[in-house]
Amino acid sequence: MSRFYEIEPSLENYWRAVILFGNNVASYKFALGKSLLELGAVQDDLVRLEQLAEPFSRHLCEHLQHAPKQVTSKSSKFLDTCKSFNRGELSQQSLIEQTVKLGFNNVIDAFHIVNRAEIDTRFFIDERKTHGGIRMTKAFLQLTEGEQFQSFEHETEARWRLVEEAWGMGVSRNLVSVEYDRELKALFASNRERRVNITSCRDSLNGYQKGYCFYCYTSISVEPSSPLLADVDHFLPWVLNQDIPAINGVWNLVLACPECNRGEQGKFARIPSLLLLERLHRRNEYLINSHLPLRETLMSQTGRTTERRAQFLQTQYNIAKQRLIHQWQPQARGEATF
Repeated sequence: MSRFYEIEPSLENYWRAVILFGNNVASYKFALGKSLLELGAVQDDLVRLEQLAEPFSRHLCEHLQHAPKQVTSKSSKFLDTCKSFNRGELSQQSLIEQTVKLGFNNVIDAFHIVNRAEIDTRFFIDERKTHGGIRMTKAFLQLTEGEQFQSFEHETEARWRLVEEAWGMGVSRNLVSVEYDRELKALFASNRERRVNITSCRDSLNGYQKGYCFYCYTSISVEPSSPLLADVDHFLPWVLNQDIPAINGVWNLVLACPECNRGEQGKFARIPSLLLLERLHRRNEYLINSHLPLRETLMSQTGRTTERRAQFLQTQYNIAKQRLIHQWQPQARGEATF
């Protein structure tokens, strides 16, 4: 998991490590992340808790309306307060006061923890005791100026929805799989009783590819209006859907720039090179280390161990080569970083 940011220790990759790989016992980290992104390049680098409390509580209240389970524990005083606000029993001022009192007890301390250790770069400093808030660092201000900043809100929201859906359905008992709807370009979860659309496939996968085309490493975007909007591509082509099991599964989905996916020299229905298969395996391991619920889906579709998953990919790759024969290798337009 540390390879994700060690291979390219950029501010963007440290931020994504927090959102994608940080341990989650509550969704507060996502609410805090979205609040920081919303505040953006604040004029004063000190953000007081009262200022932070408004977007933080708003995001949680909005999510509680469609996903009542936002923590793994049985109860939460703070979430009970948010639910009271949603029922109209509490004023916004009271909500903000209770958020300042209860909402930040653990999340500020835990935000920068990934794999039980703090990442090397901090995006804020805890100054609650001395100045009543948090102080944004130069690293965060630089993050807001990067070309990928606009994608972070989409990625954080997608990750939040995946986690809360897993909690709501109960992964170990009910969540059969996370699947892909080709027409809606969306991920959905299903069990015996229902299908639930979760989130955009682009938003869910973009962070794990660090905002780059899977094939050529040129920059891509998940902003709908962006000229760099990514395509969702089947690594092993969809025409093999009768030969490859779960070809529509997350394990076989990548984000590609339009040129690689359907340009003049694009992939189309050809088989990517063996080097790209190794890259797919690494990407899938990132997804598995990110835990709920893509972890369970990938392991059920491709294997319970790293070795079995690598063998699964190789087996499907061999089948694809027998059927389609022609291989494809993109021209690199950026440095390999995942």
